[in-house]
Amino acid sequence: MVLSTSLHSLCIIPHTSQSKIPSIFNLLKSPLAKPHLKINPIFKPSSLSLFTQPSKLRPKTQNFRTPTIRSLFTGIVEEMGEIKQLGMAGHGGFDLKIHAKTVIEDVHLGDSIAVNGTCLTVTDFDTHLGEFTVGLAPETLRKTSLSELEPGSLVNLERAIPPTGRMGGHFVQGHVDGTAEIVGKQVEGDSLWIKVKTDKNLLKYVVPKGFIAIDGTSLTVVDVFEEELCFNFMLVAYTRQKVVIPLKEIGQKVNLEVDILGKYVERLLSSGFVDSIKGSRFPETHNKQTFKQSARC
Repeated sequence: MVLSTSLHSLCIIPHTSQSKIPSIFNLLKSPLAKPHLKINPIFKPSSLSLFTQPSKLRPKTQNFRTPTIRSLFTGIVEEMGEIKQLGMAGHGGFDLKIHAKTVIEDVHLGDSIAVNGTCLTVTDFDTHLGEFTVGLAPETLRKTSLSELEPGSLVNLERAIPPTGRMGGHFVQGHVDGTAEIVGKQVEGDSLWIKVKTDKNLLKYVVPKGFIAIDGTSLTVVDVFEEELCFNFMLVAYTRQKVVIPLKEIGQKVNLEVDILGKYVERLLSSGFVDSIKGSRFPETHNKQTFKQSARC
């Protein structure tokens, strides 16, 4: 305990022991600052006050990263990367090494990067060489077109959007629903028409003027050809220069991720959600009709 006196008062200030200081200060490598007594001028009643000098050393902030959203993309491709190496890794998995410039600027282990629209986790990186490695699961290889890649292939790359980022495209999860085969390409002016064929289970989610992510690129569907199981879209001149889709030939595959809203609506309808709403409103309607009949009597 510390005894504090002033011109008009006498008080006891409890002494703070080092063991009761919040544990966050224990993260500092430097010794804790010692408290000292400071006397205020005696022109009016004052007291001895206990102050703690702040430490000049600060904790290393890189050890305390703020959690960010890691599984949401916009479909706005940041750059095209080049495949440097792919194949079986020593740990028994399948690794993909990619050369990049933009997405590797602030990369960390565990970050999510969309590769041709597939959300993958960074397992290793070298900023000096400008390379990063991601792991591929067997299901990812079966579900996507990544198995067609080879050294030298170009891929679309996009980092997960931070909470303060702009939503330039649409909500893209990086969860590829399936693939489509390019069946037609036609130039019109400086734009390029591309027609693709997919499975009917995916085509039901594709609507004219609706969103769709193709190889991770946020695009707008133009027409849907139900009988052919096809749909088409157009790439303007700027997009043609920034994504890998125009580089692919007829017969090659592209990754598809349909708009998640369509799947949510289908799920709600199939679960009887609409019927449950109608059922909850029926008693109210029934009571109103009963009241009207009794009023007529």
